[in-house]
Amino acid sequence: MEFRDILWEIDVDGVARLTLNKPEKLNAISLDTVAEIEQAIAIANRDDDVRVVLITGAGRGFSSGTDLTARGGERVERPFPGRAGRTRSSMMAPAFIHACAKPVIAAVNGVCVGAGFSLALSCDIRIASAEARFSSIFVKRAIVPDNGATWFLPRLVGMEHALRMMYTGRMVGAAEAKEIGLVSEVVAPDELAARSGEVAREIARGPSVAIELTKRLAREGLHRTLEDSVELEHHYQSHTRETEDVEEGRRSFLEKREPVFRGR
Repeated sequence: MEFRDILWEIDVDGVARLTLNKPEKLNAISLDTVAEIEQAIAIANRDDDVRVVLITGAGRGFSSGTDLTARGGERVERPFPGRAGRTRSSMMAPAFIHACAKPVIAAVNGVCVGAGFSLALSCDIRIASAEARFSSIFVKRAIVPDNGATWFLPRLVGMEHALRMMYTGRMVGAAEAKEIGLVSEVVAPDELAARSGEVAREIARGPSVAIELTKRLAREGLHRTLEDSVELEHHYQSHTRETEDVEEGRRSFLEKREPVFRGR
């Protein structure tokens, strides 16, 4: 499909790049942006050639949050037909990203606040430019956080740091974000694209079946008992042992070379 609010491309390494593309509005998010993000993630889920999704923003920021100037209804159809499409919340893009079968990386290149902050929180890995700034800015508008921020943030940085950010709406710079565990890495602004691409390609070169199942186990394991998790690990490990990549992993070890995984 044709996108307007985002750029979507899949490179030869299996990295799908989703770029929020309204730089004149600091990539503010409208209902149409949400629909396009959901459609892109649905494409990634269906395409076995997509190994990793990399999300960033065009221009000087990641996202300034909800587009308060947007008017009218959605022009883009969401990937939920019938009653599900009519009743599903319009604030579910972060939840959809969080549930993506593929690893998702956020390359945060500047301001990242409000709904855009929730979008970054929903990714598996966040790499930030030294110029990145984060805010759960909702309290400044006298509203509660949305798009899943109250669910994501305490799980990432702990309750105290999360509540302080949500109570005050203060801006958190990249260095502090790294210190509290909000991002895993901070790089110079001119190195962000290269570094995030490098991490994405490193993951994309891995055995994608095992990686996707690992993500599922880790995510769902937050809500399971230890015993249930061990049982499922055993089950999924039996499944991965039937893949071609397992045989390649064994051969490469014996031949003392790097494995070349094919995702099957």
